[in-house]
Amino acid sequence: MEFISSSSYTLGVEIEFQILDNKDLNLVPFAPLLLDQAPKILRPRLSLEFIKSILEIQTGICSNLRDVENDLLQTCALAEELAIDNDFLLYAASLHPFARAADQELSQNERYEKIMQELQIIGRRFISQGLHVHIGMPDGETAIRVCNLIQAFLPLFLTLSCSSPFYQGKDTGLMSYRTKLFEVLPLAGIYEYMKDWQHFIEEIERLKKYGVIQGFRDLWWDTRPNPELGTIEVRVCDLPVKFTSILALVALIQSSVVWLIEEAKTSNPLNPYLLKANKWQAARYGLEGRFVDPTGLLGDQPMKFRLAAMILKSKTASYASKRGGESYLDNLDSIISGGTGADQMRRIYDNSNDFHQVVRDVQKEFWQ
Repeated sequence: MEFISSSSYTLGVEIEFQILDNKDLNLVPFAPLLLDQAPKILRPRLSLEFIKSILEIQTGICSNLRDVENDLLQTCALAEELAIDNDFLLYAASLHPFARAADQELSQNERYEKIMQELQIIGRRFISQGLHVHIGMPDGETAIRVCNLIQAFLPLFLTLSCSSPFYQGKDTGLMSYRTKLFEVLPLAGIYEYMKDWQHFIEEIERLKKYGVIQGFRDLWWDTRPNPELGTIEVRVCDLPVKFTSILALVALIQSSVVWLIEEAKTSNPLNPYLLKANKWQAARYGLEGRFVDPTGLLGDQPMKFRLAAMILKSKTASYASKRGGESYLDNLDSIISGGTGADQMRRIYDNSNDFHQVVRDVQKEFWQ
């Protein structure tokens, strides 16, 4: 399994939008229709997901954050116009607040059909969306080292992106219920420590030999090396509800990767109990959760995620600046001070007691 080298720190971003009926604001199974109607310039950037109410938008290979912004501005705007022409809306959040999982139609895709046949009700309940960020790596050894190191900070990326407090008409009590839905899936969740690229290859080949997986894409870890693209892929995030927040998260992830490569020369196994505890705190409490840095790079005392996010931003700012991402990183301040999409949703619902109002208000503010 060869790792295809990429230019260091290039970016690729995947956004999974929900497709809503403009009248009742429920999920509708028309991603295939939008894909069929998409103009040629847009079609290569669109992809279907396992349920027909999800439409994924992908960037090309981007050299910097400005390229990511311009790419997404064009593709998201075109996709939004296409949706509006069909009386649909695109909605950015990781869970729809009142849609029923049992009502969703599955995509006609051999791989997805096989997965759903295996997962049964567990898979059918998984009607969530996320943000995936690819960072270009020069080689497999570097990719493995970064995957090992970045485990400590994945809960921070999650806590800044939380947008799934409601599910099937209920307040789950969590800021990211998507996280707990996802962890039920086999081979999902926290990435296991790998000594080097050869160790990773051996593990993949062993799992393939025994029929556990067919390829690395069957590993739904929170982060993973992607040898075909020459990247590491950070998959832990909910989908932020605002465009500026998406760019801010991408900037933080990229600058954190550069910082770790430059500052942390070794990658030792991290305490698995701290990793699990931090992830739970992020999913349950968001920015108010309790974070303990297993690397000590942010400090050796427990702290609120809000403070940890401020420290990580400070640590990585110079690396963001060198790659033209500092202004995007500054957009984190509004999340840290004003809250995440999950906080916004709860405020709207507390004032209105109406999930439709939540969807309408959040959807209108995506470009703000």
